[in-house]
Amino acid sequence: MTQYYSIQGGRRLEGTVTISGAKNAAVAIIPAAVLAGECCILENLPAIQDVQTLKHILSRMGAQVDFTRGDCMRVDPTAIHTVDATFPEVSAMRASYYLLGAMLGAYGEVELALPGGCVIGPRPIDQHIKGLRALGANVYIDESRNVVRAQASKLRGAEIFFDLVSVGATINLMLAACKAEGQTVLQNVAKEPHVVDVANFLNMMGASIKGAGTDVIRIQGRKKLHGCSYAVIPDQIETGTYMIAAAATRGDVIIKNVIPTHMEAITAKLLESGAQIVEGDDGREFYLRVKMDGRPRGVNIKTAVYPGFPTDLQQPMMAYLTTASSNSVVVENIFENRFNHVKELRKMGASISVSKRTARIRGVEALRGADIHATDLRAGAALIVAGLSASGETKVRGVEYIDRGYEHLEHKFNALGASITRIEEEM
Repeated sequence: MTQYYSIQGGRRLEGTVTISGAKNAAVAIIPAAVLAGECCILENLPAIQDVQTLKHILSRMGAQVDFTRGDCMRVDPTAIHTVDATFPEVSAMRASYYLLGAMLGAYGEVELALPGGCVIGPRPIDQHIKGLRALGANVYIDESRNVVRAQASKLRGAEIFFDLVSVGATINLMLAACKAEGQTVLQNVAKEPHVVDVANFLNMMGASIKGAGTDVIRIQGRKKLHGCSYAVIPDQIETGTYMIAAAATRGDVIIKNVIPTHMEAITAKLLESGAQIVEGDDGREFYLRVKMDGRPRGVNIKTAVYPGFPTDLQQPMMAYLTTASSNSVVVENIFENRFNHVKELRKMGASISVSKRTARIRGVEALRGADIHATDLRAGAALIVAGLSASGETKVRGVEYIDRGYEHLEHKFNALGASITRIEEEM
């Protein structure tokens, strides 16, 4: 059986939606919990497939992992009995590579299936390996088995300069270095909110990490960490997706449980396109209200590392701009193959031309429903946005990609007045 979304488009989104915990933080924090050597309680986790996959991976390695309630996970690593993580679930998700730094820091050894995930262009782990070797680890890639092995009798602090800004490498090196002997200095690091969140979690476990969110992170190694309770930050990309969907449907939506400063790049472009955005605080949490009347104006976007425009919102933003009253240009500077959604949007009547990393969008009056297929997580979000704003029925296939990163997507959108139904069909 396969599943697809049936979307009856053209409905204005109105109401209130609450954002879940950040996927990109959760998938790093769950592996990081093994460094504690004791039980950790992780709160505000999103109910997504990647979280379930990591739960299964750690359980197979011997950890006790249970949900105490819907968004709260208890991770007890004390019974981990193997450093072998080469089973299929590991290679199925990109974020499994955080087990490299976590297991190496906790046990001095790991054998890991090379990770997969969405097909959005090459994402090599050479910067991860370079950094781990600088800390004193022996790292070997077995290409015949598609496995990476790392071992270190003792990790020692080092000065490491990343050749390019990498979120994954920044986090992996933080994980490994927080129990290394001496000080580690990481330069040219990623500054994304989930990098800061992982550093805050490690510090709650007793690590000494300073500078997360800046260009240089300094880590003073600790011999022992301890368990803690920690709540994951709200999801920046889910927030942006609902902001874009509200504008695309000419809606009026209040988005709760957000961190407005994380959204400044997307807020600026939506304002430029003609949307109205109000930031508020109800005394318990921050919220953003997004309202849109009429067609958007075209805008130009270049994706960049944080605090620039996030690559994960490039695809949903392009879907929104397909019906702009003027032309737009989108330049993808992070991943090579992040225009896989373009041919699907064209099926809906979009006018988009692509040359290398640049997409030029000639705004059309409206999109029309079609039978389309998501090839990766954020492409799936883009097609949802397109389907919500289009006339008629849109069938979005590849739901398994969307489930990796969005909690209860159809329920949240339907509560705002959308019409999205998950349908099973025989293959």
